[in-house]
Amino acid sequence: MSARAPNGEHGDCGRDLGAYVLGALDAGELERFRRHLAGCAVCRDELVALQSVVDVLPMAAPQLAAPRALRRRVLASVRAAPRAGPTAGAMRLPWRLRRPSTRPLVAAMALAAAAAIAAGVAVGTSGPGHARLVTAQVSYPSASATVRLQAGHAELLMRRMPAAPAGKIYEVWLKRGARPPTATSALFGVTAAGAAAVDVPGNLAGVSEVLVTPERLGGSPRPTHAPVIVARIA
Repeated sequence: MSARAPNGEHGDCGRDLGAYVLGALDAGELERFRRHLAGCAVCRDELVALQSVVDVLPMAAPQLAAPRALRRRVLASVRAAPRAGPTAGAMRLPWRLRRPSTRPLVAAMALAAAAAIAAGVAVGTSGPGHARLVTAQVSYPSASATVRLQAGHAELLMRRMPAAPAGKIYEVWLKRGARPPTATSALFGVTAAGAAAVDVPGNLAGVSEVLVTPERLGGSPRPTHAPVIVARIA
C-alpha cells in the first residue's frame, strides 16, 4: 500500500483508492487505508467521485462470478494507472497547487468496467471479502447516497447533498426492525459540492436500515426530523 506523503500530503495514495473501491485490498491494507481515509480530505473527496464508476458495475452485467484471471487483469490495470507528476527540474509548488489529478485513475477504472461488461461479468460482487453496495433513498431529488458494506463495516457515500439547515448537522442512525433508531457518533457536514464519505460506527448485527437526519449541532439522542436518507441494508 502506498504510504501517505510527509507533512499530511496526499502523495500517491490514489493508487490504493482504486483498489479500495473495487474491494481489492487485503485485511491489513484495508485497515491501514481506512485510517488514512479518516485523516485525508483529498482521498475522501476522490472516493465519492470514484465510487460512482463502481456503482454502475452491478447493474451493467449479469451477476456472475468473475474469472480469477480476468479479475487480476482488471485490478492490475487500476493499480497501474498513470499518475501526474512534476517533470525533472520543475519548480516545486505548494501542495495546494500540485494536487494530483484523478482523471487517469477514473479513466483506468472506466476501462476496467468496460472490460468486465464486455466479458459479461461483474467485478467485485462475489465472495465474502468483496464490497456490497446499497443504493439509499434520498429526500433531495438531485442528491444520491450509497452504503458500502464490507467485512462487517459500513460506509455512507453521498453526492450533491445540500448542506444541513443553519444550526443543524447531519446525524447517522441505525435501525433494527420495529425498534426506534439508535444514535451513532457519526455527525457530518458536506463539501461545497455536496459530497461526503462517512464511516458508520457501531455494531451492524441486526441492523435493517441506516438513516440520516438533520439535528442540532452536537447531535441528538433521538431523531427530531424525518430521515433525509434511508438505506435498507437487510
